[in-house]
Amino acid sequence: MLNNSADIIRRLKREGFVLKSVRGSHQKFVHETTKRMVVVTHPRRDIPIGTVHAIYKDAGWERD
Repeated sequence: MLNNSADIIRRLKREGFVLKSVRGSHQKFVHETTKRMVVVTHPRRDIPIGTVHAIYKDAGWERD
């Protein structure tokens, strides 16, 4: 399971999410077809595990 914001953002972009807006350290990504929205703090190396689980759920990913 990824817990580095740069790795999570890289995977989001690879899977069709597009950066919609930035406010401070929070980046909002929206999927082009499903319209799922995911908010990721950046830059952050160690995101808390609960936040990672929420990002995975919002993105529709299975937990590794």
